[in-house]
Amino acid sequence: MSPLKIFFSIIITVFACRSVATESTPNPQVQLSTESGDIIIELFPRRAPITVDNFVKLVNDYHYDGLIFHRVIKDFMIQSGGFTFDFTPKESPRGSIVNESFNGLKNDRGAIAMARTNAPDSAQAQFFINHQDNHRLDADINNEKPGYTVFGRVISGMQVVDSIAVVKTTRIYRFADVPVQPIRILSARLLNPATWTPLEEAKEVTQSFERPIPQR
Repeated sequence: MSPLKIFFSIIITVFACRSVATESTPNPQVQLSTESGDIIIELFPRRAPITVDNFVKLVNDYHYDGLIFHRVIKDFMIQSGGFTFDFTPKESPRGSIVNESFNGLKNDRGAIAMARTNAPDSAQAQFFINHQDNHRLDADINNEKPGYTVFGRVISGMQVVDSIAVVKTTRIYRFADVPVQPIRILSARLLNPATWTPLEEAKEVTQSFERPIPQR
């Protein structure tokens, strides 16, 4: 074999090994301990690095502890991340993040995605877990239309999501689809901290209110 072929063979082997190592690295996992049971979510930092970084930093700052699922729609999604049991808002201390919905991940049943306003780059802390496939929330590549960024999926506790999604709901103030009996996130914890490396802080983007549009 010529020296040049040997050189390229070594290069290809090195990159192949790096690729395998990257793909085999475990993804971060977050456990949401709720009043209805535990939900474990696998995060995808290689597909949605900014979104995962923001979410994990909020988890590590205990932002989600004590917040309720304030919007629940059967066969659509369950949403949390912004309010206490008496609907006192809890704003993110981190500001808004860039939309990463063109990452190829879909709003399938069990996928976790960021809630936002009509402005694509307005997501902050509120998130939702899809109760069914909601592909109309996905990015439209052909029309270059951003969607709702998926950044992980439920790997344990989907039965808990199902139980929350079917609770009786009512209207409180201007908020619809609010569970009659509040369901809190007791704690949100990163289960495997060694799998996550924080990113440098990004610049803030202004936002107001976060909510995905129901599928009709």
